[in-house]
Amino acid sequence: MIARIFKVFVVCCWLALLVFLVQRDFFVSTLESDEQAALIQAKYQQYYGVYLQDKRIGYIMEDVRPDGENSLHILQEASLRLKVLNSVQPIKMNLTATVGNGLQLRTFEFLFSSPFYSTTANGRVEGNTVHFTLDTGGATIQDTITLPAPPVLPLNQRSYLLSKLHEKGDKLKVPFFDPFSLTARTSVITYNGEEKKLLNERIYHLRHFTESYSGMQVNFWLDNEGKVIRERSPAGFVFQAEPKFKAMDIQDSGDELLSAVAVQYTGKLLEKNNRVAAFRLQFPEDAEVTLNGGRQHFAEGRLTLTKEEFPPLLKDNELISGNSCVGDEPTLSASRYVQSDNPDIKEKAKEIVGEIADPVRQVSLLAEWVYENIEKRPVIGLPDALTTLKSGRGDCNEHAALFAALARSLNIPTVIAAGVTLHNDAFYYHAWNEVCLNGQWVSLDTTVNQLPADLYHIRFTRGDLEGQLAIGALIGKLQIEILPAQE
Repeated sequence: MIARIFKVFVVCCWLALLVFLVQRDFFVSTLESDEQAALIQAKYQQYYGVYLQDKRIGYIMEDVRPDGENSLHILQEASLRLKVLNSVQPIKMNLTATVGNGLQLRTFEFLFSSPFYSTTANGRVEGNTVHFTLDTGGATIQDTITLPAPPVLPLNQRSYLLSKLHEKGDKLKVPFFDPFSLTARTSVITYNGEEKKLLNERIYHLRHFTESYSGMQVNFWLDNEGKVIRERSPAGFVFQAEPKFKAMDIQDSGDELLSAVAVQYTGKLLEKNNRVAAFRLQFPEDAEVTLNGGRQHFAEGRLTLTKEEFPPLLKDNELISGNSCVGDEPTLSASRYVQSDNPDIKEKAKEIVGEIADPVRQVSLLAEWVYENIEKRPVIGLPDALTTLKSGRGDCNEHAALFAALARSLNIPTVIAAGVTLHNDAFYYHAWNEVCLNGQWVSLDTTVNQLPADLYHIRFTRGDLEGQLAIGALIGKLQIEILPAQE
């Protein structure tokens, strides 16, 4: 389970894209709860080395043993060393859980710690519903999630796939629950046939599978007993079954994490005062992206951005009723990680704007305050507005979540935009905001103090943390060409 958490976690740590959406894949058989036989009869313990570009940067341990007649006790732990912005960050994760013999989750407790962030979560399952409590140190969040079927806790023992998938191309839907992001997903697992692999100077006869969710794909290989021997994530992270002494011999922190998922571009940079930019984009067809809307227009692989005016001009020289913009995003609602209804958030927003009633001026004041008062640090964890307000530090995710909460508390429609932006010689995954003013969407980036954001901010999705996983499908597959202005 931690391996799966970590896969998505490291791929998307800059944006904390840790939510899993339901895969839109029809005519695929589903793993029914009554078909999940008692697959694990005896205790076992397995270690995995975690590699980035052939350097071992951490390990994962999974311990499973019977806990009574019809349940299993799960213990998983991970220790990692990640290099982010040339700073090595040690990461610790620990999961304890109880599951039925069919792997259906019953109870769990998850602990996570990094240099600037720590969190604990615990919960229980009743039927198809997960009840949980999340404590970030700055905020306590209680919530429930209801799935279409009892959630399964993914383990590195996956014998059920061998009993369900026999022919090359066979597919299976499996409902998973992720204790780190406290979200659910339905993965589609495809059998790709048998392969020979040379690992640790030994030839293995393995079965190759692909797990797909929201356009992302993870490849893994099982032995004849259904145990994961090797797994590879979209960003090039590899998880490999190894003896304990070898897996725990952490050699390095690996290369710069953000550079590993950066997107190189082709074409010539824009002129300094350009008001319009055009890009040629290539990305997977099944990626769930939102490229049209606001200042962006996408057609036939070509994306055009038109920089907004700030303050935005009134349409037809009159106020827009309700200051609404076209779209159905929950732009004013509080959410799990954007706590715009929290008294501390409301009080801080009112303190910042004072007696100013003009939304345009309020946006300027809020953006300036977030930029000046939140320390710029890479924080590996789930970004929530209240914790960011109390800690006073964070990367682009924390800036965007806090600004969204402050603005929404003043009834200013606000969304979090996620995509890429140019830094030095490549595009990096990034988060910023869009606000509705005078009936128009206007972008702003409180991490770099831009209002509106420059034309290198290419948005691929809009929404709170729960809506940002679409970016993960682009990792390693996105191509960007900057087109000449005359085009």
